[in-house]
Amino acid sequence: MTPTRLAAAVSLALAVPAVPSAATADLLTGARAFGGAEASAPGVRRLIRPGDLPAPYATRSASNAPATVPRPAGALPAVPEGWTVEEWASGFSEPRVVTVAPDGAVLVADSGAGEIVRLSPGPDGRPMRSVFASGLERPYGIALWPPGPKPTHVYVGETDKVVRLPWDGRSDAPTGPAETVVSSLPDGGHWTRDLAFSPDGRTLFVAVGSQSNVGGKALSKAPDGFVAANPVGAAWGDEEGRAAVLAFDPDGGGRRLFATGLRNCSGLTVQPATAALWCVVNERDGLGDDLPPDYATRVADGGFYGWPWYYIGANEDPRHAGARPDLADAVTVPDVLFQAHSAPLGIAFDAAGDAYVAMHGSWNRDRRTGYKLVRLEFEDGRATGVHEDVATGFVLPGGDVWGRPVDVAVAADGALLVSDDGGGRIWRLVPPARR
Repeated sequence: MTPTRLAAAVSLALAVPAVPSAATADLLTGARAFGGAEASAPGVRRLIRPGDLPAPYATRSASNAPATVPRPAGALPAVPEGWTVEEWASGFSEPRVVTVAPDGAVLVADSGAGEIVRLSPGPDGRPMRSVFASGLERPYGIALWPPGPKPTHVYVGETDKVVRLPWDGRSDAPTGPAETVVSSLPDGGHWTRDLAFSPDGRTLFVAVGSQSNVGGKALSKAPDGFVAANPVGAAWGDEEGRAAVLAFDPDGGGRRLFATGLRNCSGLTVQPATAALWCVVNERDGLGDDLPPDYATRVADGGFYGWPWYYIGANEDPRHAGARPDLADAVTVPDVLFQAHSAPLGIAFDAAGDAYVAMHGSWNRDRRTGYKLVRLEFEDGRATGVHEDVATGFVLPGGDVWGRPVDVAVAADGALLVSDDGGGRIWRLVPPARR
């Protein structure tokens, strides 16, 4: 298909006024690290530790979904001094995962439209648009196989399966028909199915979120023989094969549970410096405004991350009190903790070794949180636990929101591409070194 000009793309190409770093030297810790969107600004740095957590039910649980409103005239995300930001592409129904191909083209999962859209560089630097694949069921994760400069297939995670489309790495459309490689993913509940490949291309990782918030009474007692026959922390009943990362061979065979206890893992990616698998996790609701934290973490083979019986280590969920004492010492503590209900959905590593996380924002908290892009600080390939606000300002003073970041990808030129399903657009953020 010959690409057509992205008619709905709006080239603002506006440099954002310098925003002073609000707390470049001031690291917020303990109780100071919690707060609403009004406490977010470029440069604000936070460190939340497992020992900072409040008791369950310290505050009431809120239902406080925002109204999504049109972007105010001239409004742009606030970014650090020296950065620029522009609306790079628009006109999407529900842009979610963004993946950059070796040729510099960008593949976008437009989940609401059931499409994978390909944005390729145009002669004037603006993206040219073509529909790479259509007729998909809530497409989300996109992974290129084999990893490296010459992929031959595009894998797409639909809500109940994984398909792959043959591709020559440069065309605007698949070079042959789609093939279903995983046909029986659990459906319903958390519908996002993110994907990633191991660096050697031998393992396909698929994230499957939970069916429910916290499992309920159905998970209070395991069926006879289930615990002994399954990996640590595996759930059963309606939650079997869920709240987990599954692993497959590239052809869909060899299915196994890779990691468990991840309520809604999204943003699967591989850290270049260590080859470790990472994701960000939306934790459970109903324990209060500040509990439990959402998080970013390495996903270890055989790792158990707590859901639904525990959270952030051996903290027992009171709704499952006494149900699984055998798991208390088996819970892996995540690497980076975020304010509860921030809803992180996307993560990507940059050339410097740090990572960026896109936060979709809260609906279940008295004071809004999330609705921003943050940077995770790393030292020698390991996360310090500190995260810094990079792009904020999507929440209006009255609490309405005009943008909801979903995913982040690093473009071929080092710019950050951030999908925003609240506005149906993709933002392009350019750090100073890339201008």
